[in-house]
Amino acid sequence: MNGLVMPHMMIIRRLAAVFSARAQLRLALGLNERGKPAKGFRHMARAARRGCVEAQARVGRCYLDGQAVPRSRIEAIHWLERAAQSGHAEAQFLLAALYAQGFGSSIDSGNSVASLLSRDETSAPDYDAALGWARRAAEQGAPQAQALTGYILTCGPAALRDLDQAEDWYRRSAGAGCPQGSLGLGMALLRRGGDDSALREAVSEIRKAAAAGLSTAVYLLGLVTELGVGVPRDLAAAAEHYRDAAEHDVVPAQLRWGLALLHGRGVARNVVAAETALRRAAQAGDPEAAAQLGQLCMRGGEVPPNYAEAAIWLRRAAEKGHAAAARMLGQLCLAEVAGADPSEATYWLQRAAAAGDRSAQADLGNAVLSGRNVPAALDVQKWFEQAGDAGDLIAVFNFAVCLSEGIGVERDARKAAQWLRRAAERVPIAQYWYGRILVEGRGVEPDPREARLWLARAAGAGIVEAQVMLGELLLNGRGGPRDRSAARDLFAKAAAQGDAAAMFALGAIADGEQNDAARAAAQGWFRQAAESGHPYAQLMLGRYLAGASADSADLMEAERYLNLAAAAGVVEARHELAHMTRRAAAANAA
Repeated sequence: MNGLVMPHMMIIRRLAAVFSARAQLRLALGLNERGKPAKGFRHMARAARRGCVEAQARVGRCYLDGQAVPRSRIEAIHWLERAAQSGHAEAQFLLAALYAQGFGSSIDSGNSVASLLSRDETSAPDYDAALGWARRAAEQGAPQAQALTGYILTCGPAALRDLDQAEDWYRRSAGAGCPQGSLGLGMALLRRGGDDSALREAVSEIRKAAAAGLSTAVYLLGLVTELGVGVPRDLAAAAEHYRDAAEHDVVPAQLRWGLALLHGRGVARNVVAAETALRRAAQAGDPEAAAQLGQLCMRGGEVPPNYAEAAIWLRRAAEKGHAAAARMLGQLCLAEVAGADPSEATYWLQRAAAAGDRSAQADLGNAVLSGRNVPAALDVQKWFEQAGDAGDLIAVFNFAVCLSEGIGVERDARKAAQWLRRAAERVPIAQYWYGRILVEGRGVEPDPREARLWLARAAGAGIVEAQVMLGELLLNGRGGPRDRSAARDLFAKAAAQGDAAAMFALGAIADGEQNDAARAAAQGWFRQAAESGHPYAQLMLGRYLAGASADSADLMEAERYLNLAAAAGVVEARHELAHMTRRAAAANAA
């Protein structure tokens, strides 16, 4: 009997399916369960065409996922819209998600050719349509739609944003156990800030989303753990979270995992593994990862530098507006190892400087100082002023030098003095320059007494030129009492650092003491200075050698040094040479 009943019942169901869309849907679901999705889809499509809302939603989902039919977002949206307009919450949510991703705004149901040509292509997101459908599903209590509504109200166009409403939708979604809602709520609470309790609640929600397998939440859990926000700071735990999220292709996690490996933060340092992680993030379009990878290739270390690859990655980052990468690329273009290209270097340094990179602005300022050919349009003064306002007194000093020497800007001794005075508060080389202009009276009234104070500060900081100039003031009694002993000490410090002027000064002091030991010391200092190229030391050494004896070797050496001094424009050296010639002629005549 049973064998007769079963075929009979199947026939009845099939007959019923012809007249009932709901019955066709049930038949389709049964065929799907028995592993016959293609037959099932045919019955489901019939049910959808006959107005079955659930069938329409399922057909749309089949086209969306490519189940039993080729994937087609155009067909998916067509059927999802029909179901959504009838109030189907899941169809409304899916439709909202498609509009938010840019799959939907290009649909033209009245032009089948255009639809075929634009098949499945992405256009700009339509957040207005997305919010409309998401809100309708959210109001029906769909947790995922509530989370999506919160997202659009948070990250959509400015005109649609409402952070308070977004947090409310996230909270409703999270309360229904939706991981996306917990993630959104956690991020909203972090964004709002607050006391420790609020931060702990934020981390608790993010932890729920991470436990549900949301990789973005795992990454954020790593971030708050690294920073110690709402949880104790734990670099090892943070690195573990970054690694887990990186393995699931979360690009920011790949960057943070790469940096952890590169610097040994919470994990053993491993440059090779760091490079792999950074490369994955850079290939996915992360500009910071590209910049880090470019810097790693440029610097080398465990592996030799690769300047060609460094340029590729730095360029990718720079083209996306990464200022530090543009600066490094500019520096690389100046390096001989990469084939120097000053024009391209200037271009990238300009881009970095325009983006506010202080180092790039300083690099361009230094290019001006060094006399390199840079565009006249560069607002060097503005950058130096900005750097000075930010407390960079080195930049203040550099601009003072530009003003003093007329490099890249119009020469202005008075303004140069003002900038030097400002930099001199903490920059030893500026203290020397300011003391020097006080001695020379450039842009200010001469004041050797105050000059002594600034030169003493610079000399104490080891600025050789300041030691020499202060020694000269002390030796000659300018700006205060003479102090021959203190002057000699300053000259000795400068001479020990190879300063030829200080060596000459020590020779001159010894030369004036009129005893054999002092004269021998004087000749020794004059020789050291002469060998360092000091013209007047060459003159004095020539005199010593010419007058010390009639030894032919000494006379030949004297003539050599006197010729060097004469070639440097020392008139007295020419007179000495003429005197030597006359004396030699007289000796030959006798």
